[in-house]
Amino acid sequence: MTPGFFELATVVVVAAALGIIARFLRQPTILAYLVTGALIAALGFLNPVGHESLQLFSELGVMFLLFLVGLEVNYTSLRLVSRAALILGAGQVLFTAAAGFAITYYLLHMALLPAAYVAVALTFSSTIIVVKLLSDKRDLQTLYGKLALGILLVQDAVAVLIIMGLAGLGGSRTAAPGLGGVSMVALGVALALFLFWFGRRALPFLFDRVARSPELLFITTLAWVFAVAAVVAKLGFSIEIAGLLAGLALANSSERLQIANRVRALRDFFLIVFFVLLGASVALSDFGGMAVPIIPLSLFVLIGNPLIVLVVMGLMGYRRRTSFMTGVAIAQISEFSFVLMALGFRLGHVGAAEVSLVTAVGVVTITCSTYLITHAEGIFRVLAPLLRVFERRHPRDEAVSSDGARKPIVLVGYHRMGQSIAAGLPREKLLVVEFDPGMVHHLKRHGFTHLFGDVTDPEIFREAHIADAELLISTSPDLEDNLVILENLAHLPPARAGGAQAGFPSPRLNSGRLRAIASATEREAGHRPRVVLRAETEEDAAALYARGADYVLFPHLTAGQYLGKTIAIDPAMRILEKLKEKDLELLKRIHG
Repeated sequence: MTPGFFELATVVVVAAALGIIARFLRQPTILAYLVTGALIAALGFLNPVGHESLQLFSELGVMFLLFLVGLEVNYTSLRLVSRAALILGAGQVLFTAAAGFAITYYLLHMALLPAAYVAVALTFSSTIIVVKLLSDKRDLQTLYGKLALGILLVQDAVAVLIIMGLAGLGGSRTAAPGLGGVSMVALGVALALFLFWFGRRALPFLFDRVARSPELLFITTLAWVFAVAAVVAKLGFSIEIAGLLAGLALANSSERLQIANRVRALRDFFLIVFFVLLGASVALSDFGGMAVPIIPLSLFVLIGNPLIVLVVMGLMGYRRRTSFMTGVAIAQISEFSFVLMALGFRLGHVGAAEVSLVTAVGVVTITCSTYLITHAEGIFRVLAPLLRVFERRHPRDEAVSSDGARKPIVLVGYHRMGQSIAAGLPREKLLVVEFDPGMVHHLKRHGFTHLFGDVTDPEIFREAHIADAELLISTSPDLEDNLVILENLAHLPPARAGGAQAGFPSPRLNSGRLRAIASATEREAGHRPRVVLRAETEEDAAALYARGADYVLFPHLTAGQYLGKTIAIDPAMRILEKLKEKDLELLKRIHG
């Protein structure tokens, strides 16, 4: 049998089994993968940390993850929040490092150099965890998602500069031969600028010509990523950094959505190995005497870090919800923290006890922050009154609509489906609520009345004057977002809301309870706005109808009904040419 195959098979089978159990228990699958590694290592069945093939798979998972992060960076929208993200990132790094050093040096009485290492390690948040969870929640394009990503990019830049400097200083094998810390930093900056220029000038020509063949597009993408990784590794940098640079180079490509769809499966597979190895490293670590410092340092990362972000963002004028969601998103430590501690151990700056301490804090904070991010909306609604102290009297981030007028039609979400809906509605009657800064820039340029913010925020809900609207359309496919919209509508004054929405079944319905739809939709509509929402699955559609939606956009069902009725009206199918002309005209209107 090929060396390493049995270990890989064991990891995948156990991870799949625990992942299924986690799914049934409605727990994050990341936790299942961490438990897989800890279980395999604790039982002594195998030591996955010692296998080079699994280590390589782990590195590939991080590389593909950061490739997709770079690929999904929208330069226009990132530029709109770049100044704020730079200030937030710098403030968070400085204040967290200072507070962490005070805890490690003065309270835990560590030596000066180990205290500094641990404090800096606590400063960095996990790009892998945050991007994975925000992608699952479809919140990467929200304002708080972009701010969190901007902070992570600042943190990663600082971490890379520190690690490159230490590698050059210590003559580590990660550094290119003959290069010191400053030279490594300069080389890294030059490489990033070159790849950015090459991605803007040369790559679009190549990828435009291979895009018609999905297979060729996929293999060309892999060739680009691995070529960049090989060159970057030869220069002394990690392949994870190469993934980010390769993705950034393709971020302006018109094929980036196709590329992302094909690479995502590879990312998910290899990332399983990363989380399994992380869980195994905890089971194999010696935490003797570490229980006392693990608790305060974990609480500092989980509570102190979000509080620092809340204070900084509050002073900058952001709303408490945006500040809270951003702070919660970065309440864990990073894979760069482990790399930093390993490098410090190799240089003799820290001992094995400090490395084990940071590893334990990492697993504790990653585990807890997974729940915090997943349930952030519900936690915020509970804490919202207490968080008012972190918000200015007149917040400035989710600004008022472009003309402040009430509109009879409110469209939530302008990206893709929202654009085609907006194209068919009278613009003078339409208000668009959008949380993607890039889309807001587009709305401004095309003269739409708009509101910048997340409609699930009660204050944005009020500023949109939805209580006075005749029709509310949400193109968000997220069930939780749409349930919050219905809940906010249910709390409108009785004269506007009609009947109460309480008493409907639980939002998670199975197919056997579809009959609940009929009874739920028989309620009196009253004077509240008509509500059209979007669903991804039959279960979600049933839940939204049961909670009071007037109509649910279920894309393949809606499109299939429309096409079927169209063909039935015209069996000769002459109407298809008219539909084609109409769609092409709509595409021209949307894309100019």
